Amino acid sequence: MDIRGAVDAAVPTNIIAAKAAEVRANKVNWQSYLQGQMISGEDCEFIQRFEQKRNPEEKQELLQTEGNQCAKTFINLMTHISKEQTVQYILTMVDDMLQENHQRVCIFFDYAKRGKNTAWSYFLPMLNRQDLFTVHMAARIIAKLAAWGRELMEGSDLNYYFNWIKTQLSSQKLRGSVEAGAVSTSDSSQYVQCVAGCLQLMLRVNEYRFAWVEADGVNCIMGVLSNKCGFQLQYQMIFCVWLLAFSPQMCEYLRRYNIVPVLSDILQESVKEKVTRIILAAFRVSRETRQEYALAMIQCKVLKQLENLDQQKYDDEDISEDIKFLLDKLGESVQDLSTVPELKSGRLEWSPVHKSEKFWRENAVRLNEKNYELLKILTKLLEVSDDPQVLAVAAHDVGEYVRHYPRGKRVIEQLGGKQLVMNHMHHEDQQVRYNALLAVQKLMVHNWSLHLDAAADRPEGDHQLWVCRRLSELIPALAAPKTQEQPSDIRGTDVGSVGISHVD
Repeated sequence: MDIRGAVDAAVPTNIIAAKAAEVRANKVNWQSYLQGQMISGEDCEFIQRFEQKRNPEEKQELLQTEGNQCAKTFINLMTHISKEQTVQYILTMVDDMLQENHQRVCIFFDYAKRGKNTAWSYFLPMLNRQDLFTVHMAARIIAKLAAWGRELMEGSDLNYYFNWIKTQLSSQKLRGSVEAGAVSTSDSSQYVQCVAGCLQLMLRVNEYRFAWVEADGVNCIMGVLSNKCGFQLQYQMIFCVWLLAFSPQMCEYLRRYNIVPVLSDILQESVKEKVTRIILAAFRVSRETRQEYALAMIQCKVLKQLENLDQQKYDDEDISEDIKFLLDKLGESVQDLSTVPELKSGRLEWSPVHKSEKFWRENAVRLNEKNYELLKILTKLLEVSDDPQVLAVAAHDVGEYVRHYPRGKRVIEQLGGKQLVMNHMHHEDQQVRYNALLAVQKLMVHNWSLHLDAAADRPEGDHQLWVCRRLSELIPALAAPKTQEQPSDIRGTDVGSVGISHVD
């Protein structure tokens, strides 16, 4: 997906476009302002000539030869006329002029440079006016100057503009306008969408992405996405996430804010193809930029969502391509991701890695590396953790290890893991009991696959009951297990030295 084309197409029209059409239709009587000595003859003469240039080529020729006068006239009219309807008309003409040709922003930069000002300094004060259309037209012009201009907005101007955007996205001012009866709820949400469109334009520029993050902008985006906003605003905010994800450093900030779980939840509930498309695009560029996102996506069950999406038909080829890319990459990651960081953190979760048959078949023996480092961590978790999820996952992993590694049973017994698993067979948590029972069964039987086949078609509740009954048949001596001396070659390593210093 191309950034430039995508951003230009993403800026919404809605209420701003409707109001702008109305404003254009109401021509201004410039002669009356001249007669009232509110504008100069020079400005009156130029604005009338400008309005008469309906042909794009003629207008471009005028701006090329009299660009400085154009900027001067627009700024003079905007700052010397107080009538709201006329100010709206001026801002609409400026916005139209810039939209027709992005390079025309240079007109305002050249004029501002002569006066030792910045191009946006003439428009920033407009953000404090009461009329919403005026305010948001000024905001659009500022965004276009900042995004398309040859100079970057910096310092206090940029901080002021970004703070204004954050305030508007929080909707506090617009909610106040709704309560005061100045604007409808529908109009309020559409004005917020216009603000989001300004942010989309700004974040096209890499330097502004860094500034937005430094201004706590990611937290602002997360706040909007967490508040069940409408699908259009949802799309725009995720669009901003997509833009941020193009910078590796920004990806790290997004990861800290747990953006993947939020996007995963939205993807699960999304009924709009455009929202699905932008989430997939954000996931793709995140995965291409930083490998860490693969684990986050796997843990949030994005792989399963992708498999479901892959069964559907889409008109947009980007969606199909992104689904295929993510399925391939996440499928590889499920097999390649190491459990070392998760084990050392002491916070085990039911990520697909734990339940991947291929992963255990290919990687069970790796748990023996570094003098059984990972197995010692696993058994230590079974001993000291009081988190039911950690205990359930740890018991499950012990069972998978002995199932896929021929000498695994002896190793686990020497580490004391068998007794630790058995201790949890009567745990108060059902999942801990169930996974402990399964692990013990794998420790005791010689051909686990036969027992697995016998239980495969049973509902979960029946499956668990079946496991309990089979254990009572196969292992009558469990109540009085034998203790064994633990060889020093396996138990000799201090668990603290391999990363377990604290377990929640």
